[in-house]
Amino acid sequence: MSKSSNLNHLHQSLDQTFVEQLPGVDNDSHQPKQTPAVCWHHCTPTRVSSPTLIAGFSEVAESLGLKPQWQDDRALVEWLSGNRRLDDSMPYAACYGGHQFGHWAGQLGDGRAITLAEITHERQRFDIQLKGAGPTPYSRRGDGRAVLRSSIREFLCSEAMHHLGIPTTRALSLIRTGDKVVRDMFYDGHPERETGAIVCRVAPSFVRFGNFEILAARQETTLLKQFLDFVIRRDFSFLKEQFPNLDDSIDHAVYAAFFAEVCRRTATMIVHWQRVGFVHGVMNTDNMSILGLTIDYGPYGWLDNYDPAFTPNTTDAENRRYRFSQQPAIARWNLVCLANALAAIIDDHEIFRMGIELYDHNLQKGLYDMQCQKLGLSSATQYQTKHLALIQSLYQRLPELNIDYTLFFRQLMSNHPSSADFLHCFYTPTTESSQALQRWLDDYRECLTEGRLEKRAQVMAQANPQFILRNYLSQIAIDHCESGNYDPLNDLMNALRSPYQTINKFDSFYQKRPEWAENKAGCSMLSCSS
Repeated sequence: MSKSSNLNHLHQSLDQTFVEQLPGVDNDSHQPKQTPAVCWHHCTPTRVSSPTLIAGFSEVAESLGLKPQWQDDRALVEWLSGNRRLDDSMPYAACYGGHQFGHWAGQLGDGRAITLAEITHERQRFDIQLKGAGPTPYSRRGDGRAVLRSSIREFLCSEAMHHLGIPTTRALSLIRTGDKVVRDMFYDGHPERETGAIVCRVAPSFVRFGNFEILAARQETTLLKQFLDFVIRRDFSFLKEQFPNLDDSIDHAVYAAFFAEVCRRTATMIVHWQRVGFVHGVMNTDNMSILGLTIDYGPYGWLDNYDPAFTPNTTDAENRRYRFSQQPAIARWNLVCLANALAAIIDDHEIFRMGIELYDHNLQKGLYDMQCQKLGLSSATQYQTKHLALIQSLYQRLPELNIDYTLFFRQLMSNHPSSADFLHCFYTPTTESSQALQRWLDDYRECLTEGRLEKRAQVMAQANPQFILRNYLSQIAIDHCESGNYDPLNDLMNALRSPYQTINKFDSFYQKRPEWAENKAGCSMLSCSS
């Protein structure tokens, strides 16, 4: 056993139910292959030459039970780089499939992710996973590595989302490997050697819709039922309150409660995305968490100017399947894919119809309540007709106004707002846009109930962040990190912890996208190359 107190703690906290209770391949391999009739494949990380811990989030470390000085623990850093093995652990890559851009893609699996360990600490479950730790049996033609730019983006964004109050995976550490990785960033035939990095991400479970889909596609119905029952008992154990005999038997009533909960959580996640202007970019079913967590931060982006057709993903630039306005519908489509997979073992299709109806209801109500909160309006039923008209009028005008989504709602919190107060929010201010905004502001004031104008700011402040992780901010930090200056990265790490507060020293982070960033690589559109 390791002499590291942190590794000793992790060893004592091992709770490897996934590999112990589900079939897998236990011989270590990195060779690409099809893996029928299993849920996982044993796979150890590939060593890197000179791992250096760049940054870490201590609040995540604390949730895992690590010591306050965990970043100084060299043995732990070696483990987080993939260079060290935790005694008695079984690192693995999960097998799953998925629909990518609307088409079934067959077996996919963890091509760049390796789960190092499953642990339980203070009655909470955690999967600890490395992204970029080398090839797995599911890497296909890839090398299993990740570059610094994409690793920084995932490291920062997962924590930014958490502090925004959005369900998400978490980030523990960011490690520079000391090795170069060849990537063709723009898929234009000009690959370059880039800095390699590894992110350690943490979640209660990394199970995706695609874990179920691959088993259904292969007609492995016995294993599909085993896997579904396992996920319900492990990841939805709270259902025991409703079904005390859950450990002994699972019937259709349990399946109905499970699917309804997945639909409810997915709707909640999507409402939050729309609230802050987050665009995932790759809403394939293999990127959909069964727990309703935001997962797999690839070519994501944030709305600068309000553009419902915006997608940050260059691969999706033509069809814009995953554009901002389409995210609620895509999530529903993905839930239907999950239902189709589960229908192979659940013959009561009413379960799925009711679950999708619940998603529709929760989404519609959630979006309305959220939009009322962003505007400081009452969501009471007696005002619904009037408020819906005001909301629809605003969202119809916003694209034409070419105004910053985040700054607009923060400015709206001011007392007695007028169009002159919003000049700093416009990307191309014109007399016409100011007049159009003023007409809406007049309607807005009429909608506010007596005394609401002054009281609304507190409600609005909880829905409208001051800080979002704009792509250009991440890119500035990336550029500095490439040259060994981590101060801008640390500044962003501190700013993202308080996204709803105005902190003077972070004023430069609260600005709209600068002109130089509008068409700069990494600041507007991104590729899946990472």
